[in-house]
Amino acid sequence: MRNLRACWRLVRVLGHILKGLVIVAVRFPALSPDQQYARVQAWSMELLARAGVSLRIIGTPPVTGPVMLVANHLSWLDIPVMHAARHCRFISKSDVQAWPLIGTLATAAGTLYIERNSRRDALRMVRSMHEALQRGEVLAVFPEGTTGDGRAMLPFHANLLQAAVTADAFVQPVGLHFADKVTGETSFAPSYIGDETLVGSIWRTLRAPAIEAVVHYGVPEQAQGRDRRAWTQHLHDTVDRLRRG
Repeated sequence: MRNLRACWRLVRVLGHILKGLVIVAVRFPALSPDQQYARVQAWSMELLARAGVSLRIIGTPPVTGPVMLVANHLSWLDIPVMHAARHCRFISKSDVQAWPLIGTLATAAGTLYIERNSRRDALRMVRSMHEALQRGEVLAVFPEGTTGDGRAMLPFHANLLQAAVTADAFVQPVGLHFADKVTGETSFAPSYIGDETLVGSIWRTLRAPAIEAVVHYGVPEQAQGRDRRAWTQHLHDTVDRLRRG
């Protein structure tokens, strides 16, 4: 039964992805950025539904920017989950841009790309993030830099907060958690760590019983005189509390 359920969900998800590509190619050029972002949020919500994932929001998402969302990172599913809760522009590694299908959709969603191994590109990205915050946008970063196992969080990289410091923008901590919708127990089905493959993680998610994605928004805050590293550690501890409920 699980395999049959997964196949049905897969067909529906692939159809939705193709629909998204058509919307990006045909309709996006005529839409304003706000209209595009609204379409991305609605599309992400529908994607979750087709994958057997419901959404629960705790706290208050930002209404407007400038604000930087700082979240823990568990899965490939984190991005559509956060888009469904509140559209935001993600900071992502540059190779995502070249991924078939996903790269096209990520770019249409407003993703900013960074070459992680290049110090010069990191400085360029800080400037781009600073400018986006000055325009009043909502950005989102995963300061762990990679996905964790859902049990313990990895350390945060402080450099991703530099743009918020220079722009004197608010940062809002966000805790992400996946749970079995019936039992409430933590679900590790969407995990994507270590030697796991993306295909394997997607298939395991589609085979799983109904999953509830919990997005727990904390209180927006500013640096208030703290140096970047001290602020980063404080945000790490706050996100850790939020993800635990």
